[in-house]
Amino acid sequence: MGNRLSKIYTRTGDDGSTGLGDGSRVAKDDPRIEAIGSVDELNCTLGLLLCEPLPADIHACLLEVQHRLFDIGGELSIPGFKMVDDSRVSALEEILDRLNADLPPLKDFILPGGSPASSCCHLARSVCRRTERRVHTLGKTAAINDASVRYLNRLSDLLFVMARYLNKQAGEPDVLWQHQQST
Repeated sequence: MGNRLSKIYTRTGDDGSTGLGDGSRVAKDDPRIEAIGSVDELNCTLGLLLCEPLPADIHACLLEVQHRLFDIGGELSIPGFKMVDDSRVSALEEILDRLNADLPPLKDFILPGGSPASSCCHLARSVCRRTERRVHTLGKTAAINDASVRYLNRLSDLLFVMARYLNKQAGEPDVLWQHQQST
């Protein structure tokens, strides 16, 4: 593929619209653009997490996820186009099960915190949940790839478990919510 972006500014969005991959134009606040933007923000958040020292398998997993998120963004920018299938969802489930296997069962809610990597993971998890909501909202008015929705749902679960796993690897306890009993 040659240089596709030889000029970064085009001025075509100055009217409040933006172009999709199929050549159509929509408003910059269209639910499709909100979904695409949330996927991009999630990918950026994972990029921040990848700046932390991570076990090699976690780093490789997150890098793979970044590529799949780019695929999902591509799907959203070209209505009707599909790149993610249920094999990607199953792959996340396998990693999730592996990481969760050595963690103690949860008896309390946990707060984001512990190690810096775990905290970044929690941030990515919350952005992932919002991304899932934005894609679901788009799905009310447009056809979307159901496998991509499932992928985002499993990814948020994986990021939660990964945050706990990273705390354990760093020797940091999960930060347990201290519920105040009313008197």
